[in-house]
Amino acid sequence: MTPTPEALIAQATQLTPEERIQLVERILNSLDQPDVALDALWTSEANDRLAAYRRGEIKAAGLPDVIAKYRQSASDGKNRLG
Repeated sequence: MTPTPEALIAQATQLTPEERIQLVERILNSLDQPDVALDALWTSEANDRLAAYRRGEIKAAGLPDVIAKYRQSASDGKNRLG
């Protein structure tokens, strides 16, 4: 019989901090599996974007502009929530 998540959590809380860190790392590593199909899609997308940039069909944005845009978005979001 497979233990429930609740039972596993109860057992994990009994571990030392070092053992819990090892457990978390192993669980996270088990989720980080390569996906060849997804990698191929991203490679194709990146190549398409680079080709379009080189043909002058799209423009690049500078890092300071991108950061400013997202800081502004974050600030606007805080204003709406606050």
